[in-house]
Amino acid sequence: MPGVKLSQRYLYPPTMTDHTWHLPDPVTQPDFYSDVPSKRAIAWVIDSVLVLILCVVILPFTAFTALFFFPALWWMVSFIYRVATIARSSATLGMLVMSIEFRTHQGDRFDLAMALKHTAGYSFSLLFIIFQLISVITILSTQRRQSVVDLALGTVAINQRAGG
Repeated sequence: MPGVKLSQRYLYPPTMTDHTWHLPDPVTQPDFYSDVPSKRAIAWVIDSVLVLILCVVILPFTAFTALFFFPALWWMVSFIYRVATIARSSATLGMLVMSIEFRTHQGDRFDLAMALKHTAGYSFSLLFIIFQLISVITILSTQRRQSVVDLALGTVAINQRAGG
């Protein structure tokens, strides 16, 4: 980019008009973004149920003392679950069931570092309801159906291609 130092170029995620954006165009290839908001919501419910099951399984191993700090247990299990599943397949199990996956602005699947960043952003956003509300608005209103964390990291959730 003319007039931009190399260090500044990568300071912020690229915009949709940036030549480094290597994802399907929402105008010419809308199928990649079709129904993503509802699929993300259903995937979130599936993942929440799976995390609850994991917490209930862990509970007896704490001699049920985890009942006193259940929200913290939920947060830890959810964080580990999300990082592990997203780093492995660029999607949580709920997202896989709904046939959506995360991609970077370059079109790559998430690696461990990106899974950690995305999960940390998601976990932080859970602390403040306003971030969740803004994320819902951005998922429903942006062309690429991106949450606040997606916009900050330059990532996107898209429908998987047929056959994986």
